[in-house]
Amino acid sequence: MRLHALILLLITALPLLAQNDEDIQVSGSIQSDILFPESDAAIQTQRYKEKLLTNTFAEVNLSSRHFDAGLRFEYLDHPLPGFEPDYAGTGIPHFYIKGRTNWGELTLGTFYEQFGSGFILRTYEERALGIDNSLLGARAVLRPAKWATIKLLSGKQRRYWRFSDHSFVSGADLELNLDQFIKGMTERGTYLTLGASWVNKHEGDENILVDATHRLNLPSNVNAFDVRLQLQTGGWNLLAEYAQKSQDPNQVNDYIYRRGYVAMLSASYSKRGFSALVQAKRSDNMSFRSRRTLPSPAENSSYINHLPAFTQDHTYTLAAAYPYATNPDGEWAYQAELSYSIKRGTWLGGKYGTKLKANFSYVQAIDKQPDLLNGQKLGSNGYKSDFWKWGDEKYYQDINVTIEKKLSNNYRFNLMYMNQHYNMTAVEGHGGMVKSNIFIYDGRWRINRKFTLRHELQYLTTKQDEGDWAFGLLELSFQPHWMITVSDEWNCGETDIHYYQFLLTYSTGSHRIMGGYVRTDDGMNCSGGVCRWIPATRGFQLSYNYNF
Repeated sequence: MRLHALILLLITALPLLAQNDEDIQVSGSIQSDILFPESDAAIQTQRYKEKLLTNTFAEVNLSSRHFDAGLRFEYLDHPLPGFEPDYAGTGIPHFYIKGRTNWGELTLGTFYEQFGSGFILRTYEERALGIDNSLLGARAVLRPAKWATIKLLSGKQRRYWRFSDHSFVSGADLELNLDQFIKGMTERGTYLTLGASWVNKHEGDENILVDATHRLNLPSNVNAFDVRLQLQTGGWNLLAEYAQKSQDPNQVNDYIYRRGYVAMLSASYSKRGFSALVQAKRSDNMSFRSRRTLPSPAENSSYINHLPAFTQDHTYTLAAAYPYATNPDGEWAYQAELSYSIKRGTWLGGKYGTKLKANFSYVQAIDKQPDLLNGQKLGSNGYKSDFWKWGDEKYYQDINVTIEKKLSNNYRFNLMYMNQHYNMTAVEGHGGMVKSNIFIYDGRWRINRKFTLRHELQYLTTKQDEGDWAFGLLELSFQPHWMITVSDEWNCGETDIHYYQFLLTYSTGSHRIMGGYVRTDDGMNCSGGVCRWIPATRGFQLSYNYNF
């Protein structure tokens, strides 16, 4: 019997397995995003044969004292714009059953896992980006002592609607909470964690030619290792992590035999009214995928690992217009942030106090010197790189300052200024360096107990790309159910096109439905340093969410 058929059978048998437990609890969700697309010559939107495009998910989970089970149904036959053709399909790609005891748990089916910061393993789902790189197999978590956790796993990785038969991913992780082992540490408010991980990708051979008569000798096993230390004491938090990957020639790195590395150091301090964060990360040749022949990082499938971006995730429309995606080929990345709350009753703090925040992000290429000994890049070590030396190319820079201020019990606002350098060529393959200044005002007025009006004004000025942009938004909430949103994003620099939205939202209990007319610009949609290109769209939009 095939593994997934067996898992589905066990899920249906869960009530029998759990008959001696307390009552089974049922939870789940439904999410459906629908677009009725229209063509728009002004922004050159694609003409769709389908009159309705939708990404729809329905998930149900059963849980009891000793057993959990669940599955997810996905209807993606006609997916929303911006998702690869392979993304289309319908079925139940996610299903699992889990057994638990006091000393551990065992999961069979599809599962998600992360070791440390994800440098060598992170499987997760991100629907907005079309990512679901779960593993189909088995995962065990053992807790032999209160200060030790061991994880073991093995499985095939999902790529859209298939689980790879060409490769297997296996791994182990050990995490030691030494504060639970060393007497007196927790009493002094000190917590120390040590971790070590190993991941193996076993992949079948392929016929990759160097020339007409020679082929590459591809490694069937790629091993990756990770070690980390985290210390928390008082207001301080320190994290140091290092990961290394063995030779992994693949299409992304042009089939070079160089090892991969990533090193990170993060330190933060916080106390009431003040916090500070400093981070640095160097990565080199750390694209780690379960299929070596995938052509580009632009396809967000089959990633075994994840390299978090050391840049701020912006939520404001124009601040997020040029988002940065982590470069797996290599980068130096830095981030620093300061936050300070000015006390009430002072000249700057006023009656309600004032919060100030400053963030700085900078990403630079690493130094790469060609491997002159081997000559050609294909099949060689590729390049040499001095660890501390920067490359010539700057990828990204972001300096922003935010002021949060409450003027009365009914009105508060945020002010933000942002200076950004975005290497469009490095991220998107064309366009050069885009330098911009962005100004944002976000106010919230509580008119009375039932009505609240939120309003945004944003302006982005640049001499590159399509020039200046302006954005305005009004959002009126009628408690407890209704919200009306009207916005306009206007390219006042070159095209003079308005991208407007008119949306009505209704919420009651666990239900939320939103509908309206939208016209959106193309651009990058990013989360955590992973990006997807979204084309321009126009049409009626409908979204429904339900959690139970």
